Amino acid sequence: MPIRDSNTTHPATTTDARTLTALLDLVETLAREINPGRTLAPLNADSTLEADAGLDSLGRTELLRRLEQRFDVTVAEEPLFAAECIGDLQALLETAPAPSPRPTPTTHATAPDTVHGVPHHAVTLTEALEWHAHTRPEQVHIHLYEGDAPAAPLTYGELWSAAARVAAGLRQLAVEPGQSVALMLPTGEDFFHAFVGILLAGAVPVPIYPPARMSQLEDHLRRQTGILDNAQAVMLITVERARPVGRMLKGLVPGLGHVVTAAELRELEAVPAQVRVSAEDIALLQYTSGSTGSPKGVVLSHANLLANIRAMGSALKVRPDDVFVSWLPLYHDMGLIGAWLGSLYHGMPLVLMSPMAFITRPQRWLQAIHHHRGTLSAAPNFAYDLCTHKIADDAIQDLDLSSLRFTCNGAEPVSADTIERFTARFADYGFRPEAMAPVYGLAECSVGLCFPPLGRRPRIDRILPHPFRDARRAVPAPAPGTAAAVLPMVGCGLPLPGHEVRVVDDSGHELGDREVGRLQFRGPSTTRGYFRNPKATAELLRDGWLDSGDYAYLADGEVFIAGRAKDLIIRAGRNIYPYDLEQAVGELEGIRRGAVAVFGSSAPDGSGERLVVVAETRERKTERLEALRHRIDELAAELVQVPPDDVVLAPPRSVLKTSSGKIRRAACRDLYEKGRLGHRRSDWSQWLHLGAAAALPVMARGVRNLRARTFAAYAWLLFGLLAAPVWLLVILLPGRRLPHGVVRAAIYALSWACAIPIRVRGREHLHDVTPFVVASNHASYLDALVLSAVLPHGFRFVAKRELGRNRFMRWFLDKAGTWYVDRFDAQRGMQDATRMTEAARSGEALVFFPEGTFTRAPGLGPFRLGAFVAAAGAGLPVVPIALRGTRAVLRSGHWFPRRGCIEVEFLAPVVPTGDDWQAAIGLRDAVRAAILKECAEPDLVELPADTVSRPSS
Repeated sequence: MPIRDSNTTHPATTTDARTLTALLDLVETLAREINPGRTLAPLNADSTLEADAGLDSLGRTELLRRLEQRFDVTVAEEPLFAAECIGDLQALLETAPAPSPRPTPTTHATAPDTVHGVPHHAVTLTEALEWHAHTRPEQVHIHLYEGDAPAAPLTYGELWSAAARVAAGLRQLAVEPGQSVALMLPTGEDFFHAFVGILLAGAVPVPIYPPARMSQLEDHLRRQTGILDNAQAVMLITVERARPVGRMLKGLVPGLGHVVTAAELRELEAVPAQVRVSAEDIALLQYTSGSTGSPKGVVLSHANLLANIRAMGSALKVRPDDVFVSWLPLYHDMGLIGAWLGSLYHGMPLVLMSPMAFITRPQRWLQAIHHHRGTLSAAPNFAYDLCTHKIADDAIQDLDLSSLRFTCNGAEPVSADTIERFTARFADYGFRPEAMAPVYGLAECSVGLCFPPLGRRPRIDRILPHPFRDARRAVPAPAPGTAAAVLPMVGCGLPLPGHEVRVVDDSGHELGDREVGRLQFRGPSTTRGYFRNPKATAELLRDGWLDSGDYAYLADGEVFIAGRAKDLIIRAGRNIYPYDLEQAVGELEGIRRGAVAVFGSSAPDGSGERLVVVAETRERKTERLEALRHRIDELAAELVQVPPDDVVLAPPRSVLKTSSGKIRRAACRDLYEKGRLGHRRSDWSQWLHLGAAAALPVMARGVRNLRARTFAAYAWLLFGLLAAPVWLLVILLPGRRLPHGVVRAAIYALSWACAIPIRVRGREHLHDVTPFVVASNHASYLDALVLSAVLPHGFRFVAKRELGRNRFMRWFLDKAGTWYVDRFDAQRGMQDATRMTEAARSGEALVFFPEGTFTRAPGLGPFRLGAFVAAAGAGLPVVPIALRGTRAVLRSGHWFPRRGCIEVEFLAPVVPTGDDWQAAIGLRDAVRAAILKECAEPDLVELPADTVSRPSS
């Protein structure tokens, strides 16, 4: 049970407090029974029964029974159904009469001090840390490694105390709330003290990456001036050796007042002062590493970060005994938010080492997992490759990785070969294939966006290369063993709870499954834009969606990344922007300025991306060319901390440019990969070749879009031609049998004319029992039409009352025998439930959509209880129906029908075990499980962690 929020105005006495505590427990227990997958916020006296606890009319009916049983009172129905919040129930109990005089039962109070691991009530990061620091100050938060030395512990109390001193120092130096403070610190205690101290002072931390070598410090700081200027940083907190260049930075960055160390801030004699901030205040500016040409600082609020952390925790089913092991840099979103802040919020230990400690000896990461029995971790793809090839067997003789249950592979393109090699190499050390989890995320969504289901092996989609490259379609390859070449695409999972993704073409129109386009997303974790960069923000936001800048396709709701639309190069976990390196190489003597292209190219073995530098030169002497290559290697290592994998010194006019003089990096990469870089055709033939190559895919896409639009117009025209006469016939024909026959004929005619077949299986289950109730998943506006066509005569649809507000629709629905239920009026909803139960007992055949509504994103949502209370009360079985394909044909919020196939499967009847509340819940869960198994969509209900069976280590 989560800790209660003590910030409530209702309890005033000890008796009141005890009553409220018992009432909160009762409501929470019932809420979890009704909504087993719902993430329940901590309840208090001000929590609403409908929105916060999720109690509908049927839930209130059961609540009444339990209140009377628990508190030994008689509760009046009308005030109970009028109650808005839990505090209203407490007031109702205070005046409720006892049914008969009886002694008060003796109870054993639960210890009020029970500490749970998650501060559900927190709306800011500082509130989350404050909760841990005050409830568990001695608990170790971070085990910090420096090389091979034993881990140094950092407790919540120590972090809070040191950060408070830093905050006081910041205020002493006149840092105001809302101002930006840059952090350029390596992995260590100073980083945590400074980051949290900035938050406590109400300022905004801006992490920037430190130089790889201190000898490069001055050049490195010069390159960071663009970020410092864009962020309007008033202070830089860094290492002692960086202080001498402070005067230089102050001259380059207007507004930069101080360059200090964390130790100096802690030692200032100042009065601690914590500034309270709100959920929507900026908590972090996350800059892409290495970009100095046009810095883009992602604006993330406290609400964004906590929403992402909570969503990832829900996807991972974070447990109290989890341990996160990381070497990821703290200036990168995966290391900062995913590893550190996620561990801080969920109260699990973080075992941390520096990136350099991992790079120099990769076995340290795996040994830390072994030593601390790590259960969670994360790393880019190159790290798994490094472990596979660079760790000697004798360095890990006693290694045991069996404790790992989920290790993310993200932040750069994920290789299927790397997954297979790492899994095979470390299988003998206890590593389970299902622990490898390819994920997808980006700073614009805080960090995480898509995670695969727990306990599932990585999904590799093997597709044909030619449709993928030429027609932007991910066509599955034939069965293994055939001669066809394939491209292995790695599935990155499903959107996190509360988040959505879609794939659109270049015009912004949503594409269907297995069509490649631009990936867009939205959700509570998403940024409001880039700091002081309205142009980049305008390019990011598209009609309420955010553009990821990546190409992708969807298959069964899962995201498969197909490539980057931008020129960003990801090499060894580092984001490299070509512009800075191109400019620097162009300054070298012997290289033609403005004739340098830097791009990424896939490694032949599929292990990752190679950094390639192409530079034009007139030099021909071998020794001079070798000297240039050596200088470019050194320059790249200085600028981006990684040497290029290949340096191509090409003759003049080899680097392709646009008419405005911009480098055409993608075209250069294509020539490089084909081995034709530097072998130039004449200008006219080159432009003709490139124009033809570009025109063919555009024409193909245009033809596909035209066909799709033509089909949509044709489908709506047919629907419009049929709608009017069908409506008239239904209204005018007597009884219900003839109107139902007209509707069925019209639906099948429309299906035939649009070439959208309706395939039905399992009809025999309709004859297994009689009478019965029907329950179906709900995915599209087409669902009711499809069921009207496939169900026999006599069924009544149960629909929300709002559908009957339109007079013309009401005439049609009434003649079709539709019954309406109220979703918002609690007392009326209870009457509807009673009426449905009586109708079911009398033999009425009822059809329900227990989800109540549907969404555009694939997935089976939670089921409402109404249908199952009626079925259990009447002692009737429920026949589940699994619908497939309707969502793909007509998606919610998108009136653009597509061709497809609709499948309807009648499943075996589920018989209730009784007629009470528990029987209705059991009936609901059994029916939902049956539909989930056959509907081919993901489960949108996240079960509580303590109800999930855990595999043994």
